[in-house]
Amino acid sequence: MSELLRSYLTVAIFGGAGVGMVALMLGAGRLIRPVRPQPAKYVNYECGVDPVGTGWSQSHIRYYIFALLFVMFDVEAVFVFPWAVRLEALGVFGLVEMVVFIAVLALGLVYAWRKGVLKWA
Repeated sequence: MSELLRSYLTVAIFGGAGVGMVALMLGAGRLIRPVRPQPAKYVNYECGVDPVGTGWSQSHIRYYIFALLFVMFDVEAVFVFPWAVRLEALGVFGLVEMVVFIAVLALGLVYAWRKGVLKWA
């Protein structure tokens, strides 16, 4: 057997052992766990509030959009910092590319602002 095939065989053996261990652990957990079905376990759950009766309401979509905007600008900061460190090496092309990137994000911010997503009231 060639050295290349022996390397692949080693990877396959370890991969099979990993899959086997996962299957063994899941099977052991299924055999050991207690099974006590209760109707309360099948009720929808949202943020610790019982969705049946009074006092329950769904969250407004504005909060999810606001969170997505936060993630978007957080990711922007992750891209801008390494760009700023390597700006001299990137030259004019890097500058133009980052201006386009920030312009696209600014358009998204203006769109969200015009739609009223950033208002809390």
